Amino acid sequence: MPALVFDENSVLEAIDAVVSKTFQMDFNWDWPAGVAFYGVAEAYEATGKVEYLDLLKSWMDERLEDGLPKLSVNGVSMGHALLSLYTATNEQKYLDTALQLAEFLQQDAERFGDGILQHTVNSTTYIFHEQAWVDTMMMAGLFLLRIGKLTGNIDYFNDGLRQYHGHEDVLQDPLTDLYYHGWDNIERSHMSGVFWARGNGWAALTMAKALELIEVTHPSFMIIDGSLRDQLSALARLQDENSGLWHTVLTDSSSYLEVSGSCGILAALLTRGSLYNKYTQKAIPSILERITEEGKVMNVSAGTAVMDDTSGYKAVPFKRIHGWGQGLALVYLSQLLKSSKRVYA
Repeated sequence: MPALVFDENSVLEAIDAVVSKTFQMDFNWDWPAGVAFYGVAEAYEATGKVEYLDLLKSWMDERLEDGLPKLSVNGVSMGHALLSLYTATNEQKYLDTALQLAEFLQQDAERFGDGILQHTVNSTTYIFHEQAWVDTMMMAGLFLLRIGKLTGNIDYFNDGLRQYHGHEDVLQDPLTDLYYHGWDNIERSHMSGVFWARGNGWAALTMAKALELIEVTHPSFMIIDGSLRDQLSALARLQDENSGLWHTVLTDSSSYLEVSGSCGILAALLTRGSLYNKYTQKAIPSILERITEEGKVMNVSAGTAVMDDTSGYKAVPFKRIHGWGQGLALVYLSQLLKSSKRVYA
């Protein structure tokens, strides 16, 4: 496959703008910030720009003074930034707080079946009894692998693997190899049964990141690699031919093109070396065009529950800026920079 061709300065300028705009947003300790700051940490690692780390550190230090709020599975996504800050600064307070999040998952988080984490949010109104959502692979599954690997805690690491395998078992469709948005263990159904772009972006991105943490001789490596391989093959063939993006309902070309899911998918495709270069090349200008000069990532769908049907997903608005859009765009752009520096045998 031909090498990727893009203007590195344009990518760096886009990253700079997105990071700057992200820190002009108002975040609580919750998953929008968790994903946004995961992207900022990835941007720091890809560019080495210490100012990104300083912004993240300043935000986190201020919030840690207030103590932790009531925790949820989605809220644990804040642990990604904590682990990155600890790795970069070696300040124990970041690791200590991340360990509190890991212990919440181990001791207090609701589970069902073979230890699958129930999707929970910071709300007493919305309770999703015995439901698995693909989002959890990002919010908690990857976090458990990261903190388990960093600390050498095999219980955390194995629990992270349990989340990947459990979510694959209930969410990956054996016919299409795509991931459903959710699973209701009580009703034994995928509810609306929709293949949602951002959900598949969560799955693809986090499986790709998980493989970097798992020894190739571990049986779980082969299980996760096989799931990702088949999913990416299916996703590549659903890419919009003109824009290089993906529709918010992957299998419905009348649904709108959605940037956050596309960024997650593209970042995962980039980890497969040059295999998917013709797909990833097509999307580069489309992503950059959807980032404003001020750093807003546009065409990002709002926070999305498991909707009742396809029409529900198609009606989710996409005109506003969102933390998850900022974060996933940063992950993609950072992966693009990293991939351009990789030498393929």
